[in-house]
Amino acid sequence: MAAQPRPGGDELRVRYLLRVLRARPFGHQEPAMTDPQPRPITPTRIIPAGASLPARPPEPDEQPPWRTPPPPPVPVDPEPRTVEVRHTHEIVMTWADTDPDPGPSLWERLWDRLVTWRMAVAILAALLPWAGGQSPVGIWSHTVHQARTEAGIGAAYVIAGVAIAASWGLDRHTGRVLPRFLLVTALLGSLGVLHWYDPILLLTGVHR
Repeated sequence: MAAQPRPGGDELRVRYLLRVLRARPFGHQEPAMTDPQPRPITPTRIIPAGASLPARPPEPDEQPPWRTPPPPPVPVDPEPRTVEVRHTHEIVMTWADTDPDPGPSLWERLWDRLVTWRMAVAILAALLPWAGGQSPVGIWSHTVHQARTEAGIGAAYVIAGVAIAASWGLDRHTGRVLPRFLLVTALLGSLGVLHWYDPILLLTGVHR
């Protein structure tokens, strides 16, 4: 078998261009592809000998049942932050329930006690001059005034005070017209014992 002649310069240039363009003429076989660094094969599952095969292959986007799930992510501690505590106070003002039936006030009780027919009759009987042309108030006022002259100022005040206290207790106990008449007479008639110089005498002790 005769030796083939060496290729010329034109043939070498054509072979070089074909090699750069990765083009092969018809009838030439592709050279065997060799990977200088073969990739390792990682099996998805190792089925031991004698074990049954899975019933079916996994569906698309389905995790194979034999694949071990990845471990949960390790929680990362958050950065320290400033804790701000806010308190909200709600103030509700309510009105206290008033007594549905409050009792009468002090003025109402005084009005009911004083403005009665008994009080009207007692005042008229004490002020009208039916006792020998003089009223009972005038007679008692003259009596306590005479007591200032005869028995002394202190005795006159004691007489007037005892008369007021006795008539008040009797009126409070009975509530009749006659005790009310005596109380009105003692109260109004006791004005006769008063004198404008009495406060000066009480403070200084100097008589006129």
